[in-house]
Amino acid sequence: MTETLHDSQWIELDAAALRKNLAVFRRVLGSGVQLAAVVKANAYGHGLAEVAPLVATCADWLAVHSANEARSLRALRVDLPVLVMGFVTPSDLEGLDSRTHVFASTLETLSWVGECRRRCGVSLPVHLKVETGTNRQGLRLEDLSRACRVAAEEGVKIVGAATHFANIEDTLEHEFAQRQLEEFRNAVGLLSKETGGPLQHVHAACSAAALLFREADFTMVRVGISAYGHWPSRETQLSWILEHGRNGLGLTPVLSWKTRVGQIKRVPEGETVGYGRTWRALRPTVLAVLPVGYADGYPRSLGNRARVLVGGVPAPVVGRVCMNITLVDVTDVPGVSVGDEVVLLGSTGDACISAEELGSLSGSINYEILARLSPLIPRRVVNTSP
Repeated sequence: MTETLHDSQWIELDAAALRKNLAVFRRVLGSGVQLAAVVKANAYGHGLAEVAPLVATCADWLAVHSANEARSLRALRVDLPVLVMGFVTPSDLEGLDSRTHVFASTLETLSWVGECRRRCGVSLPVHLKVETGTNRQGLRLEDLSRACRVAAEEGVKIVGAATHFANIEDTLEHEFAQRQLEEFRNAVGLLSKETGGPLQHVHAACSAAALLFREADFTMVRVGISAYGHWPSRETQLSWILEHGRNGLGLTPVLSWKTRVGQIKRVPEGETVGYGRTWRALRPTVLAVLPVGYADGYPRSLGNRARVLVGGVPAPVVGRVCMNITLVDVTDVPGVSVGDEVVLLGSTGDACISAEELGSLSGSINYEILARLSPLIPRRVVNTSP
């Protein structure tokens, strides 16, 4: 090989695809609706440090789960307003700035935000999370008036309201989502009366709702998985096709995951491979040893199920996926050498290994495949030209 070898595995992030995906939502959203790009969970496994500066040029807000993620965004010199959507403790709130908005799902959070204001002199704007049927985080309709009183007592400014859909991705029937929307509208009306005027920020839509329901736009949508080029589910994609008669969105996956052949092994017919001896060679077999395993985020359940691309040719994963090693059968791939590039997730020419494929094979979903990619894997941004 003439190529100089660097990392044994790496992730490539297509900046042009990311910009294109966000532009899709700019086209489908109603006029004046703001776009919050969700970069929680290390930007869905893509890499917060690499993704945040890119999406900051295309979005109006960034949304995260934790206060630590919000602080990381400020350390990256991202100046957009930030939504912290998850649970926060009193100490989590310290060091946040006044352009960082906090979800309050409990009365305790409102008290803690008030304590932070008195202790640190920073007034953190609050969005009340409204329970409309998901039964995770959130305040029920009957609790909202009391929440407004607690906020007033604590000197906390309620500037927004939010909710989340329970079953908008996994079904073609959206009656329950419509019921949630009606419940949320009632909550927004109540809060507007309690706070003395229209709320500045009202949002309910995730990627699926932002694609399917214009009535869920309100003032802002929160786009996660689809910003990275993936449909939230097959049902969401089919719902779009049934409504629009086409599949013309043009979402493009941003992430590719690659590794290299670390060793070539020749296995005689009849011998077994790997822990548990779960695969037996039915012919003289050539194996490629890949320096990637479940510690890196390649699921153990993909053993004897998945495939990779070697020189654009599919090659099956054989034996159990190990902590740091995966074996693939390259008997039918000509000329494989140590150091050759292997695509674990992504495309080579017309051949593709998708996050959806790996999610299905591992009994999971594309979200988990992406979010569990190790943050230690080097990430490279490509196609950076506007």
